[in-house]
Amino acid sequence: MSVRNLRQLFAPKSVALVGASERPGSVGATVLRNLLDGGFAGMLYPVNPKYDILAGREVWHDVGKLPQAPELAIICTPPSTIPGIVRTLGELGTRAAIVMTAGLSSARDQRGRSLRQAMLDAANPYLLRILGPNSFGLLAPGIGLNASIAEGGAAKGRIAFVSESGALMTGVLDWARTRGIGFSSFISLGDSADVDFGDLLDYLASDPGTGAILLHVESLRYARKFMSAARAAARSKPTLMLKAGRSLESASAAACLSGVLARPDDVYDAAIRRAGMLRAYTTGQLFAAVETLARAKPLYGEHLAILGNGAGPVILAGDALQYGGGTQARLGEDTVARLRELVPEWSGSGPLNLRGDAPPERYRDAVEVLLKDPDVNAVLMIHAPNAVVDPADVARALAPLARQSSRNVLACWLGGQGVTQARTIASEAGMPAYRTPEEAVNGFLQIVNYRHNQHLLMEVPASVGDGEPDRERARRLVREALQKGHYLLSDPETKAILGAYGIPVVPTRAAATPQEAVQAAHEIGFPVAVKILSPDVAQKTDVGGVTLDLDSSAAVQAAAERMRRRLTELRPDARLEGFIVQAMARNPEAHELIAGAATDPVFGPVILFGQGGLAVSVTADHAVALPPLNTVLARDLVNRTRVARQLAGYRNHPAANMDAILAVLVQVGRLVAEVPEIVELDINPLLADSRGAVVLDARMRIAMADRSGSTLDRLAIRPYPAELEELVDWQDGKLLLRPIRPEDGAAHVTFFNALTPDDVRYRMFVRVRELQPAQLARFTQIDYDREMAFIATRPGPDGVAETLAVGRVVADPDNVSAEFAVTVRSDLKGKGLGVMLMNKLIAYCRARGTREIVGEALPQNAPVIGLVKKLGFTVGPVDEEEGVRKFWLTLR
Repeated sequence: MSVRNLRQLFAPKSVALVGASERPGSVGATVLRNLLDGGFAGMLYPVNPKYDILAGREVWHDVGKLPQAPELAIICTPPSTIPGIVRTLGELGTRAAIVMTAGLSSARDQRGRSLRQAMLDAANPYLLRILGPNSFGLLAPGIGLNASIAEGGAAKGRIAFVSESGALMTGVLDWARTRGIGFSSFISLGDSADVDFGDLLDYLASDPGTGAILLHVESLRYARKFMSAARAAARSKPTLMLKAGRSLESASAAACLSGVLARPDDVYDAAIRRAGMLRAYTTGQLFAAVETLARAKPLYGEHLAILGNGAGPVILAGDALQYGGGTQARLGEDTVARLRELVPEWSGSGPLNLRGDAPPERYRDAVEVLLKDPDVNAVLMIHAPNAVVDPADVARALAPLARQSSRNVLACWLGGQGVTQARTIASEAGMPAYRTPEEAVNGFLQIVNYRHNQHLLMEVPASVGDGEPDRERARRLVREALQKGHYLLSDPETKAILGAYGIPVVPTRAAATPQEAVQAAHEIGFPVAVKILSPDVAQKTDVGGVTLDLDSSAAVQAAAERMRRRLTELRPDARLEGFIVQAMARNPEAHELIAGAATDPVFGPVILFGQGGLAVSVTADHAVALPPLNTVLARDLVNRTRVARQLAGYRNHPAANMDAILAVLVQVGRLVAEVPEIVELDINPLLADSRGAVVLDARMRIAMADRSGSTLDRLAIRPYPAELEELVDWQDGKLLLRPIRPEDGAAHVTFFNALTPDDVRYRMFVRVRELQPAQLARFTQIDYDREMAFIATRPGPDGVAETLAVGRVVADPDNVSAEFAVTVRSDLKGKGLGVMLMNKLIAYCRARGTREIVGEALPQNAPVIGLVKKLGFTVGPVDEEEGVRKFWLTLR
């Protein structure tokens, strides 16, 4: 991932248009007109050997003859010319280019390379960044830059829009102009040969002029890079994604049900949710999101009050809110009494109908009352035009309230021409304005869902236990199966691997003959179940291959013989490798669930959970999540299924042991992350009741892992890097230096509370009395691809692990510079912990290839300044503007 030289793309001081033209309808003429009309104040260099003057400006005949290197070049020349132009620009010193030309992937140069690759090869030596090819261009309204082929420009605003579709880009621009909505930037990615979604998310996340990011995505290539950038962006500002090409088809070659059930669109949903982003499913929702994000204020609750001048519209809004999962505000008695003074016939509950003859003052008074109710977090006002009241007067009456209130006032203006002025007044007052009640409610729910996703990222997960899995045993079992040529593992083979990760399984034995099945039944203990063992039969019940509740040797032998005959009759082509004997786990109170894993072609391994049993394919009750999981993420996965309501208990049925279910899901996530040969996994059913959860049947598909790079690269999110753990000697005892985990939240709060006020100020440069949930999540739930936090930990007097010191380093997206901070518990300073963690951080950064490590401290923080000097850092003078001393260490 890289933001290098993207500043020249978004904020150039000079622009060259290579292929400028005056031919009507040509790309060169359109872009030149847009550049001139946009009001770009920097130098503009048209380039074309066919012209001397264009639009009254001097034209250069060759890029190499330009008087200076343009910071940005826009190229719209034939495909064969692109690599040469890019090379010349790079030699000249240009570091960013927009390539609008299409057809570079299919055309070849004299060396047999695609022109696309030839273009990249020409750009790479100069770190010249390329947007495109096949890009419609870019707009940066803040500097008057319209380097696109869009019809007309864009107003200034705080929304960034990134689209793979040029057609959608121009459509959204035209729509936004009619609504008075502006943008910080508008980007057409084109074919994303170089600059892609991950790069742009990184740049826009740190852009102070951007308040929200909208993405139109057709496909992704680098899931790890995208997820890392998306998670960082969504933490800092609302980020919404419209995914095109919503495939409902699953993997046709899947051998396990999980591979069939985990559809590509479900996986995109899981990725968007995990990153903390929002998803729009239609262009209508996207437009509503633009309106909402352009004007909405932060939401501090999720309760909406609805009022309007007619029963029909307000009821429709209430229905949309209910079926969308939203909540209507519960009004206090005083609020209800005051509203009844305005509308005596109102029932006191549900949406408020002001009646069709409601004057502007009634709207104003009602909204003012609602905004004072503590349970009202936002107000939706709906107005249907009539001959009695001028909608513009209603908008004028509400505008002061909308400006002054810290809560959102949303407006729905039903109709067309007759409410245009009202919409304009409302928008200028900061009210999101919608055309239908459903669109307005959807806009509100988008803010709610963003809030939900952000809160999910801030929850501190509980630990799933102290036991570590027997990783080596699981890996050995997989290796042995592969050496035997077993790629679809049987139930006993799969359970042995699951057992190595501490996942409870029903006692199970494999038997080659009916006689061995009898012996296995005695070892397990009656009653038992007997099933056929055949790699060619996915559903054993289809061939009579399951018999339950066998309580004697004779019954076991007879059942096995009967199954063998039945299989020969129904599936003579199927191989019979023997029988599976397992302890009976019949429990009428237990829920039959499915837990499993599949491999998505874009995002890699995914975890699936839902209602299991024989009807799993038709109940369609399942959800998908990206590993690794913790208890918070696992609970969210469960809660997204319908069966979650049954698991909570009902009537005479006690609640299932949710901790046990979550533990299974967390361990399945660890298993697929740590054993790269696992392609698919089915646990069906997973029996769960109030006592716990146990695997009844399981199967697994494995394959040789790609060892060309890190086996972790196949994961969209880097899991906990256990390989960085280190046991060290300290104070006549042992300390564990390890990466921080989300489960360390409670210990981190205790650590923070043990710091003196001065130590907190030295760390944060301000006085902080307690950690806020968002801060705690930020400190403990890190992206191991982008940052690292090592803690020094040991068991405390009560046996619970305590944090003694923390060393943290955050690298920029290019891994050029990494900023560090070290904090030692106040009562343990001067005992070597700071030096220990600093050496750990420096070694980590060197191993990653980071160029330099930097830091800063208040001038009075003498211990830290002295520490870094001993470690070889260069310490600068006091920065008079920032009031800190900065220091740095060059690593390479």
